[in-house]
Amino acid sequence: MSATADIGVTGLAVMGSNLARNFARHGFTVALHNRTTAKTTALVDEHGDEGDFVAAHTPEEFVAALKRPRRLVVMVKAGDPTDAVIREFAPLLEDGDVIIDGGNAHFEDTRRRERELRDQGIHFVGTGISGGEEGALNGPSIMPGGSEHSYESLGPLLERIAAKAKDGTPCTTHIGPDGAGHFVKMVHNGIEYADMQLIAEAYDLLRAVGGYTPEQISGIFRTWNTGRLDSYLIEITAEVLAHTDAATGRPFVDVVADEAEQKGTGRWTVQTALDLGVPVSGIAEAVFARSLSGHADLRAASRDLPGPHADALSGRAAADFADRVEQALYASKIVSYTQGFHQIQAGSDAYDWDIDLGRIAAIWRGGCIIRAAFLDRITAAYDGSPDLPSLLSDPRFAEEIGAAQDDWRAVVAAAVAGGVPVPGFSAALAYYDALRAERLPAALTQGQRDFFGAHTYRRGDREGVFHTLWGGSRDEVDAG
Repeated sequence: MSATADIGVTGLAVMGSNLARNFARHGFTVALHNRTTAKTTALVDEHGDEGDFVAAHTPEEFVAALKRPRRLVVMVKAGDPTDAVIREFAPLLEDGDVIIDGGNAHFEDTRRRERELRDQGIHFVGTGISGGEEGALNGPSIMPGGSEHSYESLGPLLERIAAKAKDGTPCTTHIGPDGAGHFVKMVHNGIEYADMQLIAEAYDLLRAVGGYTPEQISGIFRTWNTGRLDSYLIEITAEVLAHTDAATGRPFVDVVADEAEQKGTGRWTVQTALDLGVPVSGIAEAVFARSLSGHADLRAASRDLPGPHADALSGRAAADFADRVEQALYASKIVSYTQGFHQIQAGSDAYDWDIDLGRIAAIWRGGCIIRAAFLDRITAAYDGSPDLPSLLSDPRFAEEIGAAQDDWRAVVAAAVAGGVPVPGFSAALAYYDALRAERLPAALTQGQRDFFGAHTYRRGDREGVFHTLWGGSRDEVDAG
């Protein structure tokens, strides 16, 4: 087999097949391989008219079909299956060839694989791909890590197939070394969890407190999508809420089991944030909300617990409440993105990745699940001030969240009074208040720790580390 393919894709489930078709549609010759050859044959039979494909039935044929430097995209399940594919193909590759892992791998696995393959002269590029099946086919947001040298070879192909922002910028960039790409994709998914939870809470409030029907709430979301909340998730939420179940004639949202599943990236985000010491409370509450929804027996056993009873609003009061929910949703979203970008910065510092936060915001403007109009403004905020310590330090975002805070507080208060759980809204507001507080009760926590464990403390009025002799004279001693 002659080397004619510009890039190859192994693993031809829906995501892999769609990505291969995307490359072909953009003029690249694509080598195809799958563990079962039936999928390879089916892709060529069904979509061979979309571009140039080279079907390979063995790993050796697949590698032989690739031009040097060979670029091989792996689209299989994360974990052991990815390692198995690497073990199969790495011995067939040569110095300078590139393996691209497009799955949702844990970034620490990517760092390990990149290090091991680097020793063999092979470039390993852990690549986050967001946009689902449709994005893979029509243009995803792509987050490649790996070496700068590997991006010189791979970047032009990715920039061609990636989604384009409204200004025409490709939604891909070199994120940083080794596991940086998969780290950023992980945090993207964590923000996605928070975003979806906040939208779900807004729906719940509009229904339980505002008295609106799902169809009416769909209309509210469509209106919101014409303003500052313009985003893919708001758009599809309106569609889901407007949908009627054909079997029962009831709103679709009323017949779906209220038990949300998860695939792990949100959990990884929270676990990694704990390791880095970064507060991502909004993302954490979103992950825990999904976990709680899945404990059906626990919820059933607790359903008779007492709670408040209040009539839903109507008329002008309901409309005013909907406006307040919009403010609370927008403010809480700003906090979620603030926490996510803080975690990316902390990861960049910890692993020496030198990630450009403005570029991250820019490539999330199209293709990905959290694409939203206000990412243009996040991009501008970091471009104008690359060392911005927090999105809330940006004057415009600070002004907007300040203007929203009264309505935000009123919505959380209404939720508490009505017994409607809003862990996302509440956590976001608590984070905002903690940041702006002149002093936090952590001072008392330090005193407690020193009392029971002699863990020492620092003072605010002079340098040093101290301990109080709580069990004796209660004198303060220098513990430095």
